[in-house]
Amino acid sequence: DVKNQIRHRGAVIIKSVFEKSRAEDWNAELGDYITANEYEKKQEAKAGLDNYFSQLASGRPQIFGLYWSKPQIQARQDPAMARTKQFLNRLWDVKTTTGDEFDPDFDYAYADRTRRRQPGDTSLGLSPHMDAGSYERWVDPAFQKIYGSVFSGQWQDYDPWKAAHRTQTKEYPSPAVCSAFRTFQGWTALTPQGAGDGTLRLVPIAKGIAYMLLRALQEDVAADDLCGAEAGRALCADETWHPDLLASLVSLPQVEPGDTVWWHPDIIHAVEDEHRGDGYSNVIYIGASPKCEKNRIYAKKQAQAFLEGRSAPDFAAEDYEVDFVGRATVDDLTELGKAQMGL
Repeated sequence: DVKNQIRHRGAVIIKSVFEKSRAEDWNAELGDYITANEYEKKQEAKAGLDNYFSQLASGRPQIFGLYWSKPQIQARQDPAMARTKQFLNRLWDVKTTTGDEFDPDFDYAYADRTRRRQPGDTSLGLSPHMDAGSYERWVDPAFQKIYGSVFSGQWQDYDPWKAAHRTQTKEYPSPAVCSAFRTFQGWTALTPQGAGDGTLRLVPIAKGIAYMLLRALQEDVAADDLCGAEAGRALCADETWHPDLLASLVSLPQVEPGDTVWWHPDIIHAVEDEHRGDGYSNVIYIGASPKCEKNRIYAKKQAQAFLEGRSAPDFAAEDYEVDFVGRATVDDLTELGKAQMGL
């Protein structure tokens, strides 16, 4: 019953993946890492490199372009995280006529960033959108097969959890467009947060993508428009075209340090415009990216970036950590961590 609820909603909170005290220690260590290396001063010199969210009504949240701090590495390679992602990956139907689409029991690391949002902030929200492809959802041959029942008029038959063709999609190259395959996007809480704390909002409807796809094909949308979709940008959902879906946009319930939050790659998500809470709203972004050829190729490129301290390949080449003191190295990887990094 729980698994079916997750499949229906496309989202889940898994509590206490890490001990609260450990997540709190990571939060403090990350703060020290940022301060000691004068991140904010260096960020000012590289403004404008990351334009992924440029067409959204709200700007980007207070996301730090850091990938290789020791807390991030430790969280990604922890056995508890590996078990969590095995559970999530197994919610998918991986069987195809040519074999399994991916291996649900092994995940490559997908290095992502960290969010540290100050209380009282009113400028760092993020409008409702989807990642993992925009314009290509309508035009890419693999996406057309994934959504075949939708495009053929039988949207009720669409199964968001059939993995067939998911690892074969081709995305338009762009900073911050995910070229790996993620079964779930997600993050790990480093501080307490919930509704009103400037944190995550979701439209928890796994089949909501069918509405997005078909809405763009209606007669009131211009023939050369897909409800504002642009190649290389986040796929936005707005009140002009998608009011019925956005009526279901809800804020995250309360989570604690060490809890993890996950959502299907076709789920609309946002970040609250205002942080009305009393403390920081901090997370480490960690998604589920299972073993497949697409992710193996990405892991190889990512490993080289790790060794050199450069930004992960899917993200803007800000490369802050090249000369950061305290950056994680190969010596900080466990055997599982090395395998996850393709090393």
